[in-house]
Amino acid sequence: MQLTIEEIESACDASQELDFSTHQVDAPELSLSAAFYPSGFPVEVRTNSTELLSFCEGMWSVFEKRFDTEPVRIDVHVVASDATECPPVVKYRKLDRTMMFVADGENFGVVHFGRNHSQVRITQAAMRYKLYVQQCFLSVASGPHLATQYMTPIHAACVAMDGRGILLCGDSGAGKSTLSYACARAGWTYVSDDASFLLNCETGRMVSGDCHRVRFRPTAAELFPELIGLELTPRMTGKPSIEMPTSAFPNMHCAQTTNADYMVFLKRGADGLPELRPYRKDVARYFMQQMLYGTSETLAVQHRTIERLLTAEIFELRYSGLDWAIQRLEKLAREGK
Repeated sequence: MQLTIEEIESACDASQELDFSTHQVDAPELSLSAAFYPSGFPVEVRTNSTELLSFCEGMWSVFEKRFDTEPVRIDVHVVASDATECPPVVKYRKLDRTMMFVADGENFGVVHFGRNHSQVRITQAAMRYKLYVQQCFLSVASGPHLATQYMTPIHAACVAMDGRGILLCGDSGAGKSTLSYACARAGWTYVSDDASFLLNCETGRMVSGDCHRVRFRPTAAELFPELIGLELTPRMTGKPSIEMPTSAFPNMHCAQTTNADYMVFLKRGADGLPELRPYRKDVARYFMQQMLYGTSETLAVQHRTIERLLTAEIFELRYSGLDWAIQRLEKLAREGK
């Protein structure tokens, strides 16, 4: 609180030294730091909160370092607050080379594109809600750097058989997570369930995913008895889901990366006989381009990365039953047709 002139006069009369080296709007100094490797890329987190570092540990400790890129730096200032309720869901706004994510006047962050740096300010009140901080702040502080500079995001699940990877593409609700998990149960290698990333630095079609987690819609319990009775994981954006670590399924073979040999667009419940048929490259291109954001430099790299992916064969899978779909994909992976 700002002192009045009278208060300053009294302090001076008493030979009291006043310290204005910090202002009330300044964030606390960051005395703690730790390194993490989401998707294999180095991320350095600096903060003044040991609890915040434990939140990061819970998200990223399963990942091992795979790439020697410049570290993404995330500064998280945790400040005192009298509030008790969870802040609102963040909103996103991009201006040139920065992206802001704001919940309210006390909880917000800035992503600096091209500088590999994000800054976050959150309250102790927000820290009472672990999932909120992880989903709305830590993921957002790191994700845009990784998903623009180093990788190209694809709205697709990914599975592999005999070293051949298949991207399962489609809109939300198309059945990507269900089919990818069903394939994994049938002996396939599981890479990701909904979000895959094509590595920008590669010359081929290497795809990376979060193979440590699988997420289902609640209705998936009707197909997979092992999911019955599991608790729903609340999502800050989107619908609640059943979310499980893949380590909970001991017979599930997982890999963080695979080469994408095929793209398959899912058409579940389509009329007519089930079939796998060639699909349009122009639709696939626009489907992927609509997700992209960043700077003109990163977008140019990502568009070239998409063109590399489009050298893979592209199909549409029209199906209703999971068993038939798995068998047809297996034939594609083993025979290439």
